[in-house]
Amino acid sequence: MSTVAQVLEKKQAGLLSVTPETTVYDALKLMADREVGAVVVLEGTHLAGILSERDYARKVILLGKSSRDTPVREIMTSKVVCVFPTNTIDECMALMTDKRVRHLPVLVENAVVGVISIGDVVKETIAEQRFMIEQLEQYIMS
Repeated sequence: MSTVAQVLEKKQAGLLSVTPETTVYDALKLMADREVGAVVVLEGTHLAGILSERDYARKVILLGKSSRDTPVREIMTSKVVCVFPTNTIDECMALMTDKRVRHLPVLVENAVVGVISIGDVVKETIAEQRFMIEQLEQYIMS
């Protein structure tokens, strides 16, 4: 069973973050440039929230706000669901399903060290299943 720490080791990108004062436009540009669906919002090293494409769609577009004039703090999700490096991928999947989130910041001693996305969880689950199938095929063939 894979852990969050093992998945983070495989990820190429480092931690992407913005501040609460960053404009929504600048945060979205960063997300588009790095091809990610969310960024953590940090005040210094403290996790203040997370900003996702869903936040933008629901709290800017639908409310008629301007992304160039709106600071991230006005639309970010401030009650963030987090995990730790020791959590398993199955635990992450269950948490994402239960809490209806697609991104989980990873904490080590209250500092954010990475983010696990639903894509990361699905990719790791498929890899584990593929490995299990190969092992079972080898067992059957021997």
